[in-house]
Amino acid sequence: MSHLKKGDKKLLNAWAFYDWANSVYPLVITSAIFPIFYEALFSKTGHYITVLGFSVKNSALISFVTALAFLKVAFLSPLLSGIADYVGNKKFFMKFFCYMGALSCMALYWFDLGNIYSSLLFYFLGLIGFWGSLVFYNSYLPDIAFEEQQDSISAKGYSLGYIGSVILLLVNLAMVMKPELFNITDVAGEPSAMKAMRYSFVMVGVWWILFSQYTYFYLPKGCRDSQQKVTKSIVFNGFKELKKVWFLLEENVRLKKYLSSFFVYSMAVQTVMLVATYFGSQEISWESKEQSTVGLIICILLIQIIAVIGAFTTSKASAKFGNIPVLLFINSIWVVLCIAAYFIKLPIHFYIMAALVGLVMGGIQSLSRSTYSKFLPETEDTASFFSFYDVAEKIGIVIGMLVYGIIDQITGSPRFAIVFLAVFFILGVVLLRKVPKKIVGKIK
Repeated sequence: MSHLKKGDKKLLNAWAFYDWANSVYPLVITSAIFPIFYEALFSKTGHYITVLGFSVKNSALISFVTALAFLKVAFLSPLLSGIADYVGNKKFFMKFFCYMGALSCMALYWFDLGNIYSSLLFYFLGLIGFWGSLVFYNSYLPDIAFEEQQDSISAKGYSLGYIGSVILLLVNLAMVMKPELFNITDVAGEPSAMKAMRYSFVMVGVWWILFSQYTYFYLPKGCRDSQQKVTKSIVFNGFKELKKVWFLLEENVRLKKYLSSFFVYSMAVQTVMLVATYFGSQEISWESKEQSTVGLIICILLIQIIAVIGAFTTSKASAKFGNIPVLLFINSIWVVLCIAAYFIKLPIHFYIMAALVGLVMGGIQSLSRSTYSKFLPETEDTASFFSFYDVAEKIGIVIGMLVYGIIDQITGSPRFAIVFLAVFFILGVVLLRKVPKKIVGKIK
């Protein structure tokens, strides 16, 4: 396979297609099927379970496990990304986390409250696999795309992810609602719908591995032609690279201030995405269990579809008004949505909220990634720089999920936790306003 040059459409499309491959994980596992499956497991035992001698609310428990997984990723990614840049083989690390995440998804087939520790371990490893692979995936963006291409190809990646994941989710929804059409029957007292959900977890892993092969075929090994092997000295060199990046951040005031704002508002964005289904399942007055299952999945689908529109609309708006002004506007909308979430009770309220969340979710994710890429100085060590971006996001999620989990555990209701997240968006607006408006060779 001949090496494709930077900016080549085939290379750009191959990079963006990884979103198609891996986005089934955040949709099916994080947002839709698994949360419904998880809640259903507690239908006979209530919302509490004893873990390590403590009585923990189920939604708080999954929040704490999620926070722990993100803390692990935040610790590993700077080290591994520095190594990947040094040895010139980012693709190896991207594959490793991809396959670990996909196989862990398949292992969720055996998730059960009777084996809660091993079950949570599979969930834990799946999260690490997904987010670990994104460290290296995101770091390819400045390597494969020119600055003027980055907003659009970033938006295309998210849009492909939304579309591909919706296709699989629709198949999974059909399996859950009409399991008899797929010859799925009750097994050992477990309803056929629950069995269909377990099959969905396996399908996510297969989809992820299968479609990622197109990306791996075209992506270069790395940005350097190096035959270095991973040795003890290279491991410590990863820390040296991070130290160098830290000093470069001190010199790049605009990049540093943007990272500060991103750290704050992204903890709220990601937390909302991770807990939305658990919130809807517990706090919305559904007429029946079946309506709850269908309604929650419809809401997730609505978010995904509208997010495609949001990503492209935001890309167009950033070209006209500049990245920072658009991010300020989107964060302001998030503040309103978090406050409004406290008052929603009926399914129709949740549907409307889902539509609005989808519009701003796709936009803020896509634009945040491309804005950071544009602010980077000229360097070959893009993975090390993107590890800072990744660490900021992951540590933010750790804080966001812990705050959500603690408030949920203490109050017994996630409503107060969702409202509290508005504080992070307000701080994000304040910090974004401090980002310098002009810099030579950078965006408006």
